[in-house]
Amino acid sequence: MLASGKLAIDGGQPAITQPIPGGGYGVELIDDQEINAVADVLRSKKLFRFMENSQCQQLEQEICNRLGVKHSVFLNSGTSALTCGLAGMQIGPGHEVIVPAYTYIASAAAVVGVGAVPVIAEIDDSLGLDPADVERKITPHTRAIMPVHMQGVPCRLDAIIAIAKKHKLFVIEDCCQAVGSSYRGKPTGTRGNCGAWSLNYYKSITTSEGGVFFTDDPDIFERALFQSEVGLPMWLKDRTTWKTPPFSRAGYRGNEILAAMARVQLQKLNCVLDHCRSLKKLLLKLLNEPKCYVRQHVDDPDGDNGFSFAMLALTPDLARRMGQAMQAEGLGVGTAYNDGFPDRHIYAFWDSILNKTGATPAGYPWKDPAYKGNVVYSKDMCPRTLDILSRALRVGIHMKLNETHVRQIAAAINKVDAALA
Repeated sequence: MLASGKLAIDGGQPAITQPIPGGGYGVELIDDQEINAVADVLRSKKLFRFMENSQCQQLEQEICNRLGVKHSVFLNSGTSALTCGLAGMQIGPGHEVIVPAYTYIASAAAVVGVGAVPVIAEIDDSLGLDPADVERKITPHTRAIMPVHMQGVPCRLDAIIAIAKKHKLFVIEDCCQAVGSSYRGKPTGTRGNCGAWSLNYYKSITTSEGGVFFTDDPDIFERALFQSEVGLPMWLKDRTTWKTPPFSRAGYRGNEILAAMARVQLQKLNCVLDHCRSLKKLLLKLLNEPKCYVRQHVDDPDGDNGFSFAMLALTPDLARRMGQAMQAEGLGVGTAYNDGFPDRHIYAFWDSILNKTGATPAGYPWKDPAYKGNVVYSKDMCPRTLDILSRALRVGIHMKLNETHVRQIAAAINKVDAALA
């Protein structure tokens, strides 16, 4: 499919004449079902998650059923879910955890939250962790790897898990941007030792804010529960034995109102996935063989949520030209990384991490006496990541798009690619 005529940036007719709408995922499906579920909880006045047959407990069982896992807990955020997983694996002072250079700062912040040190590794053309650089970044202090499935696209998980097994490391999958995705036939988050979801406003399904931690490992789960609730044994009085001595640390408790909303949203997850996956498949079918770019590597196309189509231009200059030309055609895209572009998904803008800023002047966790390593950060420490992101042009696919929009998007991309080749 190719729009004829000269580029709009040169005075030609734009390929897209009606604005492409913006939109989200689960938030677009909120209706009376969520409203009634929340209202029912309020009317019941049963607002505490440890009441019998609570909304939280029912949600957790429904998530376990969907994922095929034994244990899950509903929390107040995806960051909390990651922190619970790290605590569950007994990661803390003296340890390092490898995180990708392209992810929300929460991935690194969760590591700091348990007193460990984040080590930042390069991404590759999957926009996820580069397995080769992960292996280079392993030290005697490394305890775990945190692969992140960015924008609904599973990363190179097989390779990362193989490295973890080789070096006897834990794997905690950050699925916060990829709720509902799968990898080689299994839900993401279930291949590693544990996984984490976010249910915030921008995610596959939403409760405004919220998170889920899940695992098959009972010991990891028990410690994660203690991390999440400072007084857990007080609320679970019927349980008299714990394998792990109970500890009190943080309060990440999920609540009944959001759990009721999450239960409805969970039922709508397949609707979100079916819609976005079908539109992305159509887009890929309509696109011509690229000349000025290569497509993002997707390690498991069947498990992709379909939320994102990324093009990697052959050079940064070409990426800027493509972005400007596509904007003129009516397609709102831009490179992921430019000077001064404050994207907190890019490590170069994680000021609190790069500057090793702790909660106190003591500089923890980097200056904790238990830590014998010496991680060095700088804004240019991951040059391959910055190069890839300076060439990356991304089109978001969401619930407000339809087939007509996708055909227009494909026409704009094909037109610009052909003209600039």
